[in-house]
Amino acid sequence: MKISTILDNIDLGSIALPEFQRGYVWNRNQVRKFMQSLYRRYPVGSLLVWLTPADTAAYRGSDGLSPGIVKLLLDGQQRVTTLYGIIRGKPPAFFEGNAQVFLDLYFNLEEEIFEFYMPIKMQGNPLWVNVTEIMQKGIISFLERISGASDLLDDKMKTYIGRLNAVENIKEIDLHVEEVTGEDKTIEIVVDIFNMVNSGGTKLSKGDLALAKICTLWPEARKTMRDYLAQWNKAGFNFSLEWLLRNANAILTGEAFFDALENVSAADFQKGLAEARNNSNYLLNMISGRLGLDHDRVLGGRYAFPVMARYLSLHGGKISDARERDRLLYWYVHSFLWGRFAGATESTLSKDLKVLEPIDGALDRLIEQLRLSRGDLTVRPENFAGWSLGARFYPMVYLLTRVYNALDWGSGVPLSANLLGKLNALQIHHIFPKSLLYDYGYSKAEVNAIANYCFLTQDTNLKISNTKPEIYLPEVEKRFPGALASQWVPADPQLWKMENYTAFLAERRKLLAEAANRFLDELLTGSAAIPAMIDYSQALAVSERTQLISGDTQELIDWIKENHLPDPEIYYEIADAHGEVLTIADLAWPDGVQKGYSEPVALLLEEDKKQADILSQAGYHVYLSIKSLKKYLNQIIGT
Repeated sequence: MKISTILDNIDLGSIALPEFQRGYVWNRNQVRKFMQSLYRRYPVGSLLVWLTPADTAAYRGSDGLSPGIVKLLLDGQQRVTTLYGIIRGKPPAFFEGNAQVFLDLYFNLEEEIFEFYMPIKMQGNPLWVNVTEIMQKGIISFLERISGASDLLDDKMKTYIGRLNAVENIKEIDLHVEEVTGEDKTIEIVVDIFNMVNSGGTKLSKGDLALAKICTLWPEARKTMRDYLAQWNKAGFNFSLEWLLRNANAILTGEAFFDALENVSAADFQKGLAEARNNSNYLLNMISGRLGLDHDRVLGGRYAFPVMARYLSLHGGKISDARERDRLLYWYVHSFLWGRFAGATESTLSKDLKVLEPIDGALDRLIEQLRLSRGDLTVRPENFAGWSLGARFYPMVYLLTRVYNALDWGSGVPLSANLLGKLNALQIHHIFPKSLLYDYGYSKAEVNAIANYCFLTQDTNLKISNTKPEIYLPEVEKRFPGALASQWVPADPQLWKMENYTAFLAERRKLLAEAANRFLDELLTGSAAIPAMIDYSQALAVSERTQLISGDTQELIDWIKENHLPDPEIYYEIADAHGEVLTIADLAWPDGVQKGYSEPVALLLEEDKKQADILSQAGYHVYLSIKSLKKYLNQIIGT
C-alpha cells in the first residue's frame, strides 16, 4: 500500500491505532535515519494490522472510524506516525507524545541529508528545503527559489530537481501490509502477536491488556484515568495508570490480579474508577492531615493504597472515628517502612486484600499479618542509617517533623508545609554542611545520611549556609530554647564538632528511633491525645512542595521538561528481589528515556564507584555528571 494511501486511510478512519498501543517514542535521530532510508529507497520493513469490526474496535484518538472493517495498526506505529507528521505537517488524531520530534525537518539538496531546522545554518540558504512544504506544495515553488539564486550553478539544476522529486515521491513508496484476520483473533491473541512482533520494545502487561478490554466497552476510560492522574499531579503526587487501575480493581473485585476485571461491565468499571479516585483523595487528605506526608517524595507505600481503598469501600467510603483512622495509618506507615510491597507486589496485595473480609476485625488481621511477615515492628537506630532522600526512613524524618511540630531554627515557629511565601517553603537542611563534610573526606553516603537531615524554611537554610554546626547550633539554642531538641539534635555540644560527625549521627539515630516508636505506639494504642477526625472527603489540596534537590539538578529537570523528554524518577530506589535497597540514583529512567526502546538510565552525582557498579550490574547505563547525562539526552532529541 502506498504511503499516501495509508495516510488517506488514517484520515478516513479506515486505519487507526489500537487502544493498547503505547505513545510515540522515537527521537529526532531515528526520524532522520528513517527518512534517509526512504530517500535512498532502502527497505524499512512492513506494517502489521488487525482487521476487526469498527463497531467493536477499541482505538486511540477522538476521530471516528469508518463503518465496516477497520485496520488497527499493530506494528509500524512509529514509522506511520512519523510519515503522517512530516507529510501532513501535524500529528495524527491518535498521537500521544512530543510532536517536535518530527516537525521542521529540512533536506539539503547538495549533501542529500535530512536535518531539523537550525536558523544560523539554514536561514536564507536555498539549498535547505522544508520537507513538509515539498510534500504539500510540490517542487515548483522550490524550483523558482533555486533558479533565483545567482550563486547556484545552472548545470546542477537538473540534479536538484531529481533530488526534490525523490523527496516528494517518498509518498508513493509501497509498504507491505500484513493482515491479522479471523473471528478467532481475540484481543488476548492479538496482544500476544503484538508482544511477539515488538520483542525489542516494551511488552504489554496484564494491566495494559485489562485496560484495552475495558476501553473496548468504554472508549473514554483511558482519558478519564489520565484526567485523574493530572489532577493528582497538580496536587503534588505522581501516580501511574497501572496504580490507578489496581485501586479500581481492588475496589471492584477485592482482588490484586487484573484477570479479575474480566467480567466487570463498563458501567461498573466507571463507578469503581470514580470510587477509586474518591477513596484515593480521602486517603491522601488523611495521610497529609494526620501524618504530614503531603507531597510525592515522602509518600511511601503506594501499593498499600489498593488495600486501604478497598478497606474504605467496605466501610462506606469513610473512616468512622479517630482510633480506626490511626490504626489503619499504623499499618500503612509500617508497610512502607519495611518495604512490604517492594517485592512480589501482586501476591502480597492478594494476601492483604483477603483479610479485609469479613469487615469485623479486619484491621486486627491486617496488622497481625504484617507482624507475621516482618517478625518485629520495632524501629531501631540502625534503620535510620540509610542515606539520600530515596531511603525508606526519610519520610519518617519528615513525618516526625510535622506531627511533633518541630521548630524552625531561624524563627522559632512550628514548621508547616503550608507556610506562605517562597522563602518559607520547607527545605532539607544538612545539619553538618555538605561542603565541609566533603572537605573532611566523608563519602557521598555519609554526607547524605538521613540522620544529617532536618527541615527548615528556605530563609533559615540560606542564612545558615555552610556554617559549622559548632558555631550556629549554640546560637539557635540561645535564641530559641528547645528548638534543637524539637529536631532531635543531640544536646552534647561536643557532638556538634566536625571531627565528631560519626558520633553525632549515631546519637541522633537513637533519638529518631525513640521518637518513631513513640509515635507509632500512639497510633496503635491511642496512648496520647488523638487529633480529632475531620472531613477527609473534601477536595485534594495543592501543597507547597518541599525543595528536595540541588539547583543544578532542578535546572536539568527543567531542561528535560522544556525538551519534552519523559520525567525522570527522583532519588530512585534500586532494590533486590527481596525488596532490600541496593542503592539510590539521583535521577533515573527505569524503563529507559525512550520507554522500551532504550536501556535504563541513571544519574549518580558525587561519584561513588561502588554505587555505580551496583547500578551497572542492575542493567543501568550510569552517568556520573549532569554534563555527561545531558550529552546523552541531546543525542536522543537530536541536537
